[in-house]
Amino acid sequence: MNLFLWLSKITRQRLFNALLTIFGMIVFGTIAFRFFEGWTWLESAYMATETVTTVGYGDFPPKTDGGRIFAIFFMLLGGGTVLFAITTLIQAVIQSEIIEALDFRRKTKEMEKLQDHYIVCGAGRVGRRIIRNLQKEKLPFVIIERDERRLAEFEEENLPILVVDATLEENLIQAGVKRAKGLASCLPDDAANVYVVLTARGLNEKMHIVARAVEEQAEPKLLRAGANRVVAPTIIGSQSMARALLKPAIADFMDSIVAETLDLVFEEITIDSRSPYLGKKLRETNFSKELSLIVIAIRRRSGELYFHPTGESVIEEGDMLIVVGKADSVQKLIEANK
Repeated sequence: MNLFLWLSKITRQRLFNALLTIFGMIVFGTIAFRFFEGWTWLESAYMATETVTTVGYGDFPPKTDGGRIFAIFFMLLGGGTVLFAITTLIQAVIQSEIIEALDFRRKTKEMEKLQDHYIVCGAGRVGRRIIRNLQKEKLPFVIIERDERRLAEFEEENLPILVVDATLEENLIQAGVKRAKGLASCLPDDAANVYVVLTARGLNEKMHIVARAVEEQAEPKLLRAGANRVVAPTIIGSQSMARALLKPAIADFMDSIVAETLDLVFEEITIDSRSPYLGKKLRETNFSKELSLIVIAIRRRSGELYFHPTGESVIEEGDMLIVVGKADSVQKLIEANK
């Protein structure tokens, strides 16, 4: 467990114990005063609180010997205990502030070291799935979310999190947007997503940006703001439902790929000047015969996309090959292309 998280838990426990001690002493005094003096519950609670806080109005002191004897011990025991609890409470609050400041400084330093990482703006239903996928791929990332309630799921995992507003430029800079490889804007408001995309694109022209569109009309605005891709969950969901209704066999196949029950994965393979496949025709590679991979498409450096290329297609520098096949075969291709 992270040291700061452990200290934070101890501080919260101390706060709880201090409050519980104060409450316990008041309850104990209330019951005792009612037993010895026969006062009402409200009068007994008033007297107990008056005693442990050392206010001492003296408006109705104990009348019985038993009540007076108990009051003596209760003033000594209760007053000292509550004073100690209040001191602990103050110390815990101050310590909590110090721990939070140190933890924030530590996370800031860690983020400053990140390079070619991903930024996820929003940890709602969509953002959480993106985060889990990044974790699965073991890729570096930073989460920006202003609502702490949505971060409860990640509390124990010591992830790089900024509890700030993602639409503010200084917060994106703190997350390392100028050094980031990609950004996903998953905020629940289209206007906020447009602002995040616009700000991020102005800070990093090369970064790949994917944005969520809550309403269909927001898609062109997000593209104009600088998003490379816009995803509308409602549209994708309706298309998936229509496919499941009209073409169930295709829907089952697609769902199996997404769920990875067929052990089939899609991958992007970028060809650079060091690639052993540079200048070769597809039929001259080991993609099909040895690795049993299918090249679905080739995207040229110009952005032109060739779907289902033939064996005569020549692999050029800057090409991106989109392949599908078994996970182990894809991994072998990735290693061979290095």
